[in-house]
Amino acid sequence: MATAQHPLDSADHAGGVADEPAFERRGIDYIPDTERRGGPVDLMWMWAGALFNVEYVVYGALIISFGLAFWQAALVIIVGNLSYLVTGVGSLPGPAAGTGVFTITRAPFGERGAKLVSAFNWMTQVGYETEGLALVVLAGLALFSKAGVGGSTPLKIALIAAAGAIQLVLPLFGHRAMLRVLRRLVPPLVVLFILLAIFALPKAKLGAGPGADWETMMGALALILSAGGYGWVMNASDFSRYLPRDCSRSRIVWAVAIGGFLPSTLLSLLGAAVATAVSSASDPISGLPHAFHGWFLIPYLLFVIVQLFAINSVDLYSSGMTLQALIPAIKRWQCVLLDTAVAGALTAVAIFSSGFYSFLEDFLLFMIIWIAPWVAIFITDWWMRRGTYDSRALLDGRAGIYWRGGGIHRPGVIAQLVGMLAAASWLDTTVWQGPLSRATGLSDFSVFMGALFGAGLYYLLAHRAVARETA
Repeated sequence: MATAQHPLDSADHAGGVADEPAFERRGIDYIPDTERRGGPVDLMWMWAGALFNVEYVVYGALIISFGLAFWQAALVIIVGNLSYLVTGVGSLPGPAAGTGVFTITRAPFGERGAKLVSAFNWMTQVGYETEGLALVVLAGLALFSKAGVGGSTPLKIALIAAAGAIQLVLPLFGHRAMLRVLRRLVPPLVVLFILLAIFALPKAKLGAGPGADWETMMGALALILSAGGYGWVMNASDFSRYLPRDCSRSRIVWAVAIGGFLPSTLLSLLGAAVATAVSSASDPISGLPHAFHGWFLIPYLLFVIVQLFAINSVDLYSSGMTLQALIPAIKRWQCVLLDTAVAGALTAVAIFSSGFYSFLEDFLLFMIIWIAPWVAIFITDWWMRRGTYDSRALLDGRAGIYWRGGGIHRPGVIAQLVGMLAAASWLDTTVWQGPLSRATGLSDFSVFMGALFGAGLYYLLAHRAVARETA
């Protein structure tokens, strides 16, 4: 049976797949059927290529530093990474709406209301870019040190500038180039993982340590959820939006879930195992290499740099899309340049400070305050709309049905704010412990509180209005 033509397709036929330029010209504007391409398996390879990444070794080592025994860390990692199913569901609005995540977010929040969570996401994406760039620079400094060159201030500044310039190339080329490059990275990165496992696992002490209480395990679970599948929903539809609208929903969900779950879980388990033997394993540059032979250091660091550029390209691409949703007049390439400059400046601060890894832990946990309710609201809204959107209205501002009262859909904004308060009330970090966290031995149920209050309140306040809009 033929697929019905989308109303926007008749107005925009230019730029089909055959004549697509080298640099992607699309930003948050609607992707017409003539430019749709690929299938769910492309998303699987993309996520696998991005997430076969040393950052996940760091996350596994970080939760061991909470005091968990290896079996506890393994349980937390496996359960937490099942959240890539949520990333898969969060990929479904992309093909349906044909635009980016934080343009689709105008449906539950209104165009102006969506700017609140768009600003949060932009800051989060830049934070992840800073993390990746800082690790790239540290790896570069380690390579220069191996060559006998000291880590002077001019060298650090030069490495930051060079890393920023290299990082922006792939996001500038855009969606198609990113999918191709990330897919081709999978085989060599799998080989690297196997070598790391061969060198490191014999030194692991999987039965060591007394273990931690359940409150500490919940804090570790919150970190894995934030760094894993629950924290990637904010990127998911930016990459699925080019899929044909009639792609199988179940295949999209499973492709994304498998592509995210396998590398994240394997690498986090490796990081947790290595951390049982190497106390500084959460530092992938100067700590983790103690687990393998010295000759492997240089190829390891080179692969680390490639890995980090890969995952940063995903963040940088989405941060540019988010900035466009905030400032529609700005071009996507301008967003990429601006975000790179901001991330570079923050990287300089991180490199010249001494608290990078404690900052990383708190960053991952604090981000869940806004991510937890937003993900739940975003997916609940998609479910209430039965997976259909008025794409023109998402882009038309005042002329569209999603404008509502002054550009703000109050149910979405209210549910987001209440969900954030609920998440913060049961959050445990080094600088903030919510009242419910303190009352329960510093446990952390922030993800579940934010999701429950965000989704529940949004459904209660919005289900009638959303039903009318869908009709």
